Amino acid sequence: MNEIEIFLKSIRNFLTLDMLKYSLIPFFVTFIIIYSLFFAAADYSLSSLQEVATASANQQEVIIEDDAPAYYKWSAEVVVLLFKYSITSWLAGFFIYVFGTFIVWKLSIILTIAIVGFLTPYIINKMNKKYYPHIKLKGHGTLIDTMWILVKTTIVMIILFIVLIPLYFIPLINVFVFFIPFYYFFHKLINSDVAMTMLSKDQYNFIYGRKKNSFRMKTLFLYLLSLIPFFAMFTAVFFIIYLANSYFNELNTNKGLLEKL
Repeated sequence: MNEIEIFLKSIRNFLTLDMLKYSLIPFFVTFIIIYSLFFAAADYSLSSLQEVATASANQQEVIIEDDAPAYYKWSAEVVVLLFKYSITSWLAGFFIYVFGTFIVWKLSIILTIAIVGFLTPYIINKMNKKYYPHIKLKGHGTLIDTMWILVKTTIVMIILFIVLIPLYFIPLINVFVFFIPFYYFFHKLINSDVAMTMLSKDQYNFIYGRKKNSFRMKTLFLYLLSLIPFFAMFTAVFFIIYLANSYFNELNTNKGLLEKL
């Protein structure tokens, strides 16, 4: 199959009842987690800071309790400074809204990709039985391996994010550089989940060694789709299906060579 055929086949696979059911799991779990985190923060910190902001904007005296957490004291002092003047008040409000929306958006992608990783074996086994019964899967991953990759990839993403901080202040370049840590997390996690479920280590080294740039372009395309706000929360299962079909196609194309691995 060529790339267009793989993509269209993946859409048809995704729109089946079984796959649509799977897609609801990361959607609702991610929604519940983000919803809970938002209200947990709003219950104390956000609501309190809003009161500080309102008092500061009205030129009223702001009193901060001595036993308040250090991060809250620091945040309150920043809020007082920003909301003291009308122009900085407007800019601060706009920045907080945009930054908050961006964080929720990125967090939703990270959570969705992490959650769908636990569904990957079920999705691929279903595809194997229904569309590729002649192919024997030789997956080499375990739940512990999946958890380790998730932890390791998250740590590397955070390190990349910190190391690239100087470049975030360079106009135009910062737009592209900012997405590098997130793309690394996306590519590494989703590709590892699919490959470890389907292939032996030797099969993976053979296929990915020859087609690594092709698979990077595939995950880059999927990552760009995930940048549509909250799109990934519902279509993460499609990402798994698309990569799985790509690996199934490679297994079919190189059947004679890969059966020995």
